[in-house]
Amino acid sequence: MMESLPIDTSHPAVREYIALIRLQVLTPLSLLINIATVIVCSVVLTPGLGKISELYPATIAPNPSLIAIFVTLIYIGQIGYCVLLVLARKQETKTALVQGVGLPLVIANGLMAAWAISWVLQAFLVSTIMLGMLLVLLVYCNLVLLVYHRPNRSRPFDLLFIHAPVRAFMIWPLMVMFPYSLFITLGYTFSPGEPQHYARHQWAGFAVMLGVNVLGLLVVVLRRDIIWCVSASWMCASIWSRSPKPMPVWLTCMLFTIAHPLALVASALFMRLRGHRYGAIMLPPDELEDNEARAAQAHADGPREIDAEALWG
Repeated sequence: MMESLPIDTSHPAVREYIALIRLQVLTPLSLLINIATVIVCSVVLTPGLGKISELYPATIAPNPSLIAIFVTLIYIGQIGYCVLLVLARKQETKTALVQGVGLPLVIANGLMAAWAISWVLQAFLVSTIMLGMLLVLLVYCNLVLLVYHRPNRSRPFDLLFIHAPVRAFMIWPLMVMFPYSLFITLGYTFSPGEPQHYARHQWAGFAVMLGVNVLGLLVVVLRRDIIWCVSASWMCASIWSRSPKPMPVWLTCMLFTIAHPLALVASALFMRLRGHRYGAIMLPPDELEDNEARAAQAHADGPREIDAEALWG
């Protein structure tokens, strides 16, 4: 079918255009399926998504209300992403949409819808598998974006509607839902009628929370990642705001809720002071590459001939 078209479908620009058109159709459709499934599983079915955590309390069980707000913000960001798919004009933005995110986000939305169904059906092994696959896909997307399509000040909508929702989408299973689903699968829970047993498996919960938060803190310090900072602090707040919580887990999440923004500010101040100390402020990568390209072009052109009449009048 494609070979019969009167265009060269093997040309990279044509293939990228076709891929963009495909994403303009599939991404909103997958997002709609995701949102509709989550709404049905939350409102129509009983018990809903938020009620499952009440039936299976654990040391790292989150606050359903805060998680719902966070997921809603992810959906809003993805709606902006879908709008950007249609309105994008800059080639760098189109490349980030097609090659940086592309079909993995479509698949991720489908996996989240499948997770919602398995969660309300209390098929926790399936739920854990779905969340694990979702996490792998989103880690891949974020690595590609950070390595090949870094955010740039000249393209703020890329940061707002590409990097932000994809990064926040990844942090949701990484910090909360995948560990929590795994805990339920392994039986690391206590009976909702016996809250006095809330400290069961507290050290396992402490180890998980410490591990994911140390990872997040390193990312915040090294990359000065505002999105990760805000998302990680929100996830920590969703953990410690749900009671009862054993002290090791509660204290860890509380401290990292404060530590993430403090680390971001400290890292930014350090880089600014370091730039002033050496007498220069480091340019963003894109601006640095532009300057190097102009310098290389000037060197390649060689010395220019001076027009004496224009110089002396």
